[in-house]
Amino acid sequence: MQFGQVRRSKVHRATQVPVVVSVAYSYEDMDEWYDVAIGKKSGHIYGRNTNPTVQAFEDKVRALEGAEAATSFSTGMAAISNTLYTFLRPGDRIVSIKDTYGGTNKIFTEFLPAMNIQVALCTTGDHEAIEEEIKKGCKILYLETPTNPTVKITDIERMAKAGKGVGALVVVDNTFATPINQNPLMLGADLVIHSATKFLGGHADALGGVVCGNKELVEKIYHYREINGATLDPWAAYLLLRGMKTLKLRVEHQQQSAMEIAKHLQNKAGVEAVYYPGLETHVNHDIAKKQMRGFGGMLSFALKGGWKLSLSCFPN
Repeated sequence: MQFGQVRRSKVHRATQVPVVVSVAYSYEDMDEWYDVAIGKKSGHIYGRNTNPTVQAFEDKVRALEGAEAATSFSTGMAAISNTLYTFLRPGDRIVSIKDTYGGTNKIFTEFLPAMNIQVALCTTGDHEAIEEEIKKGCKILYLETPTNPTVKITDIERMAKAGKGVGALVVVDNTFATPINQNPLMLGADLVIHSATKFLGGHADALGGVVCGNKELVEKIYHYREINGATLDPWAAYLLLRGMKTLKLRVEHQQQSAMEIAKHLQNKAGVEAVYYPGLETHVNHDIAKKQMRGFGGMLSFALKGGWKLSLSCFPN
């Protein structure tokens, strides 16, 4: 597979990327097939490895993140797990935060410890504590910012510097920010991950994940994925591509609405706290303002006295 190249993904002068569902591809002779198989010549061999529609999706995300290369997966969790399993081995140590997405946290608390991999989960936003854990040894520093669903913020540039200081691989889940608002690679991260199911697709009709970074790292992840088989379906890739055509417009309108809703909730008597990085009251608003171009379309809030006691504050 050749990474970092703009591939011809349209045929017959079509204005849209076609959905190529072929699993196998034919060649004039074995020599041509072999040249494609070893990457000497561009092309496709088998659907589990590469696909024209899927590569068009990868190219688009790669360009948005300013990365050398990208490889995709059947789901966001496949992107996360395949990345971790590509680089971690028994005896290694990973440092992360407590507020990662539930599936990611499950890997940290259940699957990695069973593989004799040490996991240190720090209070999200406590940069000093994270730095102290990094100093103890760290193969991978894994961050998610903003977090799902409490939209907590971590200083990517600061943490990337600390991680690289001990030779750690710095991985950032950029799903909630999207490439419209944040580019972790430009802040020092080595790899950036997206659950494409969410903002990239935007229509809740396609599962997918993607990892971007430098060519050498992405090739290793791609090889793990091509053998373990968490391949993105070409139809899902097409739907994700379609959704990404409106990504910037959607994100801009969503975060405008999120800010208005967040301000409205701040004035509700039954609301204990509103969590949105665009609010000046957010604990790490200044960090979000520094590393993000916009604050995203997600927010969360806590109710006083629990759900039932607060219903009176939200009449029908």
